[in-house]
This record gives sequence, C-alpha cells and structure tokens, in this order.
Amino acid sequence: MTIRDQIQETIDANDVVLFMKGTRDVPQCGFSSRVAGVLNYMGIAFRDVNVLSSDEMRQGIKDFSDWPTVPQLYVKGEFVGGCDIVTEMTLSGELDQLLDRAGVTFDKEAADKIREANA
Repeated sequence: MTIRDQIQETIDANDVVLFMKGTRDVPQCGFSSRVAGVLNYMGIAFRDVNVLSSDEMRQGIKDFSDWPTVPQLYVKGEFVGGCDIVTEMTLSGELDQLLDRAGVTFDKEAADKIREANA
C-alpha cells in the first residue's frame, strides 16, 4: 500500500483526522498543539496521525493535499486547512457550522468559551 493509499484510508475511516507533528497528548510543535488543543477542548473525537513517524508520511500528506504545512485537518473527507485557517474558523463560528453540517458532535459551550476568551 502506498503512503497516498494509507492517507486516503485514514481519512475515509475517520470523521475527523488531524495530521500533526506529534500526538494529541504530546504535540511536537506549537501549531499542532493549538489545533489539537481546540479539538480536545471542544470534545471532538478525532484521529491523530503523527507525521514525524516517518519522512514518507511527513512529505506524503503535503503532496496529498497540495498544502505545504502541517498540521492539516480533515472533516468527513474534506481538507479544512492548517492552524491559521482552523483558528480563524473557530473564532468566526465557521468551524461549528462545518461540524454541524458534517454531523460531528462537539461541545458548543466550549466553542463559545473559546470565542469569548478571544474577543
């Protein structure tokens, strides 16, 4: 199985996937930590994929999405974006709307608290 096939299989098998440096519990960069922190705080069930586990995965996800940086968030097979985009979507409420449309469960009060704290 190619790395592209592995990535596609992971995205297809999980409603929410975060390709990141490190893991949800031990992120290895600030950007990955921020996105994982948002998802964890909002109670979103997600699969974390540590791109540092292999050079093939690290480059493979960039080639797969045609996006140059990590982390990368996918919701129901759709590429959402990296840290800046996820942060903006969280603060604007767009992430809530995307999750609602996708049927992904999350803590709406936690999402509101994030926005209140950053207002």
